[in-house]
Amino acid sequence: MNRDPIPAPPRAKLRRVFLLLLLGCALAAWFAGWKDFVNVATLERHRSVLVAFVAERPLLACGAFVLVYVVATALSLPGAAFLTLAGGFLFGAGLATVLVATGATIGAAIVFSVARTALAEPLRARAGPRFERLAAGFRKDAFFYLLALRLVPLFPFWLVNLAPAFFGVRLGPFLAATAIGIVPATFVYASLGSGLGSLIEKNRKPDLDLLLEPAISLPLLGLALLALAPVLWRHLAGRADRRA
Repeated sequence: MNRDPIPAPPRAKLRRVFLLLLLGCALAAWFAGWKDFVNVATLERHRSVLVAFVAERPLLACGAFVLVYVVATALSLPGAAFLTLAGGFLFGAGLATVLVATGATIGAAIVFSVARTALAEPLRARAGPRFERLAAGFRKDAFFYLLALRLVPLFPFWLVNLAPAFFGVRLGPFLAATAIGIVPATFVYASLGSGLGSLIEKNRKPDLDLLLEPAISLPLLGLALLALAPVLWRHLAGRADRRA
């Protein structure tokens, strides 16, 4: 006997609509010229105005910067490296790292929460038992896997926001791993941004591929491997117990 499909709850439908609106806003912002706005030339052109604004209204400037970063992250807009660079230029490496980590974590949480409630459940229901076994393994050590992925940004930030939602990861481990894991790379870019003024005066451009330098990438890789050490230890201990 065929059963009629159970309609999605109204909240789920609203979340899916919200996600589609986010994607639409991202495309609109892209075509409206976001990609032409986020560059060093823009920062150089408005340098005096931005510096004066930060000096006169530091709290408002910090709040506005975090809000811009939240929106850019939630809409998965490109240019995160430039925004971090600009943060270091305007606020200094230390404060910029805190502001960027705050904005990026909030924005990532928005994407994660919407995806988890609007898309993850239907996809997991159709994926089958093999996917569920994979998801269960990921959930078991979600914090450590996510921390490693955040420490070494090999995958796009938006992808690491979405994938844990499909695996059914809880919000707490996602937030903790994101907030902690993005700090090292963020501090590198913010430190580069703090010296951007002298580069502009010398008519030079910052090297945004700095994370690919061995002096930077190898320590980050080491931190990522250290984050995975508990997972490896648990796996080896489990194999030893099964053999015993």
